[in-house]
Parts: sequence; structure tokens; C-alpha cells
Amino acid sequence: MKARIVSTGSYVPERVLTNHDLEKMVETSDEWITERTGIKERRIGAPEQTTSDLAFEASLKALKNANLTAKDIDLIIVATVTPDMLVPSTACILQMKLGASNAVAFDINGACTGFIYALSVAEKFIKTGASKKALVVGAEMLSRFTDWTDRTTCVLLADGAGAVVVEPTKKNEGIQIIDIFSDGTMWDFIHIPAGGAKMPITEEVIKKRLNFIKMKGNETFKVAVKTLEEVVDSTLKKGGLKSSELSLLVPHQANIRIIQAMAKRLDLPMEKVMVNIHKYGNTSAASIPIALDEANEQGRLRKGDYIMLAAFGAGLTWGAALIKW
Repeated sequence: MKARIVSTGSYVPERVLTNHDLEKMVETSDEWITERTGIKERRIGAPEQTTSDLAFEASLKALKNANLTAKDIDLIIVATVTPDMLVPSTACILQMKLGASNAVAFDINGACTGFIYALSVAEKFIKTGASKKALVVGAEMLSRFTDWTDRTTCVLLADGAGAVVVEPTKKNEGIQIIDIFSDGTMWDFIHIPAGGAKMPITEEVIKKRLNFIKMKGNETFKVAVKTLEEVVDSTLKKGGLKSSELSLLVPHQANIRIIQAMAKRLDLPMEKVMVNIHKYGNTSAASIPIALDEANEQGRLRKGDYIMLAAFGAGLTWGAALIKW
């Protein structure tokens, strides 16, 4: 028994924030942002929108594409670092909004690797028979945790959501290999200092802007390129494949230079790499399912193709999934 993605869905907010808009907010330029990150614009949620709202829209699309109703779903996993609130889980709120009364629901915090973490958990539920129809969602409202005075991070982060429906299959298809890893010794490379039990929100915390995302950009870049190459290479070897046999690589959309460096190290032409960072920026756990849905809509996911998902994020976390579509 294997687990197979049977449908995809995604949603991004209507508001577009361009590099030229950011030029008016912080000391930066369209040229600098484009050259350093590959981002031209990103989507920002409306004041009344929440992470669960974005997840809801992406989930409706995935359910429709699978010809299912919410009541058919028995498992909901939401990968997010920007939940609606600390308690309850965003997955439970999504369950309520969908009317998925037959599902068990919970969140996973794997940062930018969150979707692959969630997909890994769903795969285990499917393979053991504990779930027959799982909804796996990556959803983020990073704009709510972005310091819009910090030009090193505010040019990167954005909002969005992507979702997939996963079902069992007895055929030689679906998820072939999925590996996830973490290394907590580098936890401070990307983190939000305040808002948890260690540093509750106070006036002093807000004054020091410690309730926003902090990132060690250069250190993260170096580790990301090396780690992503290694995890994709090891996952391919476990699947008995060479990189040339991949039809498409769908990486986390963090930085175009990371994506290009990874493709080069794997000797993979950019034509085989799904890139949409120029439109959406870094949406953390949402980036891979959004990119996967776009690739699906573009007809780039064909039956029998080998697809590789790969991500790296705060934690540090990283992972890869080899899929036979």
C-alpha cells in the first residue's frame, strides 16, 4: 500500500505588494531584490483574513478537484508557523469551516519544510490504514510576523496556502520515498524571539520588535544549498533513480539563488525546476503546495512522471519526497 496525491489546490490573497511598493517603505530597490532573491512581487492577506481562511480556500479547490466533499475527509493536517492563535490548532478551525466532521485535525510546525513533514505524517496514516482520505495543507500569514522596517526580511516574506488530498493506492505510484530531518543546534538561524513561553509579549518586547521574524541570511543560505543537494541526492538513491530521470523538481521557494545552486549541483536543467518565487515570494510551508498546484494546472505533472519535492527551513528542518505521479 502506498499513499498517492490525487488532487491539488492553492489560494493566494488578492493584494499584490511589488518591489516598487517596498522601495517606498524601506531602503531597497527593485533591482537589488530581484538580483538577490528573484522576487518581483508577493501577496499580502487582507486585514480581516486569517491563516485558516487561506487554508479554507485552498482546501475547497483541492476537494473539488478530487470530486470529494469535506465529510469524505478523515484526516486534516495543517503545516504552519503562523496559526490563527496558539490554541486551538488552525487545523481544527479549518475543520469547522469546511464542515469536515469525520476528520481528526492537528497542526505541524516544520517551518518551510512543514508541508513535507505533514505529507510524511499523512503517508504513515494512509499506509497503516488509519486514514483513507487525508487533506494536507500548508498555509501561512507571514506578513503578520514580518518587521516591515527590516529590509533583510520584509522583501522575502508573503502569504498563501496550498493543499493536497492523499489517498491509498495499491499500484506502483504515489509517494515512493519521503525523508525528513532536523538539527536544533542551529535554531537561531531563523526564529521569532517573542510570543511563546520563553518570552511572552510585553510592551518592552514590542518596543524592541522581538515579536517578528529574525534571520541570519548568509549562514542560512550556505547551509540550505548544501543540505538541499544532499537530501535530494540521498532520496534519489533510495528510490534507485538518477537526477536525469526526474521530470520536475518542486523546491521550497525561498531564494532563486538557492534554487539555481541546488539545480546546478544536481546537474538538473532549470527547465525541470518549478519556479514561481517571482510572483509569490517566500510563503514558508505554503510554497511547495502552491507551486505543485501551479505545475499541475500547467500540465507539468503527467502520469508516471517522477517528481521531487524538497525544502529547508527554520529549526533547522529539511526534507524531500520522491513521487511517481
